[in-house]
Amino acid sequence: MSLLTLNRTLRPRFPASTRTPDVAPTATTEPPSTTRVAGTRRSPARRVRRRPTPLLVTTPCPLDRHSTIAGYMTTQAPGMRDQIAGQSVIEELLHLQQAMPPRSGFARFWGYSPLAAESVAWYRGAQGEIEVGRILGRLPPEWRVFHALPIGKASADIDHLVLGPGGIFTISTKHHRGKKIWIAERSIMVNGQKQPYLRNSKFEATRVTKMLRERMPQLPPAQAVIALVSPGQITIKKTPDAVNVLDAVSLRRWLLKQPGSLVEVDLVELEAIVDAPETWTALASLPNPSLMAKFAVIDSDVKTARVRRVSWTLLSFATVATLGVFVGLPLFNKLVLGIIGGL
Repeated sequence: MSLLTLNRTLRPRFPASTRTPDVAPTATTEPPSTTRVAGTRRSPARRVRRRPTPLLVTTPCPLDRHSTIAGYMTTQAPGMRDQIAGQSVIEELLHLQQAMPPRSGFARFWGYSPLAAESVAWYRGAQGEIEVGRILGRLPPEWRVFHALPIGKASADIDHLVLGPGGIFTISTKHHRGKKIWIAERSIMVNGQKQPYLRNSKFEATRVTKMLRERMPQLPPAQAVIALVSPGQITIKKTPDAVNVLDAVSLRRWLLKQPGSLVEVDLVELEAIVDAPETWTALASLPNPSLMAKFAVIDSDVKTARVRRVSWTLLSFATVATLGVFVGLPLFNKLVLGIIGGL
């Protein structure tokens, strides 16, 4: 056997899996270990710099209704706090107005009302609830205000529910612009007609008290309030014992004067209960950002039509008066001359 043949026979053979791949080291490939010889410098090509792993630091922060975290928008689920003042009334008004044909140019010119006959009461009701909502919106931050809370069957709802240091208040809005209100212990009359306002208001407060005490038995009873918007005259023969009847302009001041009965801890828990849609027996309407915009269009049309009607009425009176002066003066002169000639 020759020396070349012996050398090939004794050469070690390695399996393919143990061979070092002929690739340059990458970020995911560990570079081969090297032994540094004293007095030599490491080649820059072999130096691998490892970047430190970034640390993700999170800090707890309270989330408002629209908070941005790590580039993502987080929003709270819709709750009863999203209901606007007069929401259910406005929805019914818009539903009725859908059947109303558009006004002609002639009707607009002469100031005909854009409201259908059956829509007038709903329109005035919406005006009243929106006005009371503005008044309640000026309460201090420790007061919580909810609007149009569905309760009972059909379309029944609580106009406003107020939670504050002074207690729990169910507020029913009645818009009777310029009308005479007569209040007795067990009845209310509007322009001489008896209304079931006291009975309905007491029922709402009793029902809310029962519902909330199922979750918080220690709560004080809800107080029933009737807020009168723009009344002409209020006559109180005897104050009702279970319902507070007020002019809406004094509502905020009256609420702030109520003695304290709820602490902040109770108010936070109570607010969460009221805000939860499942608390209420009926389904609430979904928040509709365009609802107020649609009502504003109707409100503007109604007010514009009223201004036109008043303007045409005044112009008619002025025209008649002017004609009376020009026509009546010659007749008056003839009458005076006739009297003088007869003397």
